[in-house]
Amino acid sequence: MQLPPDVERVWEPQPGSQVLFLTCPIFECLYEGTRGPGKTDALLMDFLREVGTGLGADWRGILFRRTYKELGDVVAKTQKWFKRIFPQATFNKQEFTWYFPDGEMLLLRHGKNVDDYWNYHGHAYPWIAWEELTNWPDDGLYRKMMSCCRSTNPLVPKRIRATCNPYGSGHNWVKRRFQLPYMRGIVIRDSVDQDGNPEPNRVALHGSIHENRILLDADPEYISRLRASARNRAELAAWLYGRWDIVAGGMFDDVWDVRRHAIDKFNIPASWKVDRSFDWGSSKPFSVGWWAQSDGTDAILADGRKLRTVRGDLFRINEWYGCSKRESNVGLNMLAADIAKGIKDREAGMLQSGFIRLKPKAGPADSAIWTEENGPSIYSDFVKNQILWEKADKSPGSRKHGWEQMRKRMLASVPPWERPNVEPGTIMPYNWIRDEPGIFIFRNCKSFLETVPTLPRDDKNTDDVDTDAEDHIADEARYRCRATVSGIRQGNM
Repeated sequence: MQLPPDVERVWEPQPGSQVLFLTCPIFECLYEGTRGPGKTDALLMDFLREVGTGLGADWRGILFRRTYKELGDVVAKTQKWFKRIFPQATFNKQEFTWYFPDGEMLLLRHGKNVDDYWNYHGHAYPWIAWEELTNWPDDGLYRKMMSCCRSTNPLVPKRIRATCNPYGSGHNWVKRRFQLPYMRGIVIRDSVDQDGNPEPNRVALHGSIHENRILLDADPEYISRLRASARNRAELAAWLYGRWDIVAGGMFDDVWDVRRHAIDKFNIPASWKVDRSFDWGSSKPFSVGWWAQSDGTDAILADGRKLRTVRGDLFRINEWYGCSKRESNVGLNMLAADIAKGIKDREAGMLQSGFIRLKPKAGPADSAIWTEENGPSIYSDFVKNQILWEKADKSPGSRKHGWEQMRKRMLASVPPWERPNVEPGTIMPYNWIRDEPGIFIFRNCKSFLETVPTLPRDDKNTDDVDTDAEDHIADEARYRCRATVSGIRQGNM
């Protein structure tokens, strides 16, 4: 960054991740990690790199936070640095826009979802930035805005930059897009979308609080306060260590333990009930889950060992998640008849392989498929293709009760001494035998394992999940946990 000759050097990157981020030549770069390494400062300085270099009005940037309220911190940091570095720069409080002496411009904006893209359709911003990227529950707006990263001036560099730590409703899609933590610091090249079109090169760079010597020297107690302010172990792991292998949600993060709930696939005993549940989606994803319900008999694992079960244990044994491979939380627009045929094909394969012994029974489905508007219902198309469903319980309070039943099952699957929030000094049973039905997920059900444990709670209604998040599989699983199937009373499931 070239500074006017009469301006002191008031900011420079600290060694480590800040230097790497500010010198990164890759088009799309995510600066992820713990809280406190100076990610926001580095993001702002990345824009200033080109200010005063002769690009003038061709250098235009836009920086997003998800809500207007969240922009406050970004505005404060720009006011801290920009005027000191460029004294003639001005900030228009009504427009939330910075104007620089040579014509450069930085817009500070909020955008909640993909619909907000139309506020910028046709615009050109060679620099597009996202602060706290994991706050967006899906990648819709992020991807759409890529079309605005352009300039008619061939000398103008084009960059997309973002910051985040692992905790938030967008944990899953950010983790998938940047293949974290395995591809951390490694450029992802030659990736293509579902249509075979090449995607931009991208990279994620990791920052740690321990790099920020300025902060830690000035405030030695910062890390202690960070520990104290974390609401749970997962949030602490994200904030202090920048870990991506966490359950970074809210509805289940205190009861989910992948070591206990995710199990290897085995053939389903003939005496167990097998059925399926369904959440409808067209523009949004649909989800089909196949479930085996134990009658209390043992299962035989692939290595020959016996697995003791409790009557009513639920095992998610297979799934079909109808979502776009290119965009998160976007459906396939499949017709109900085609979904029914896909279900029949998958069930035929499970029967033929001996994975299950009997044809799956009708289980609970989203009651919306029974709605008749301007013609036959969606359910009628399933019936025509010999796929039947039962109406899911969507009575008042059913969402809250469904989440509680899922939580209860998850907790029942974990030994008391491994459960979170156990008070120190609590006397534990010497020989614990599980007697309450739990829930277990076969490892081949990867979409469940990616999306459900990380579901965040709704900020305004903490008894429910954030419905802007990718909750379709969770809804379908909730239907099954609430269901009364073939005379099995809900309380005994």
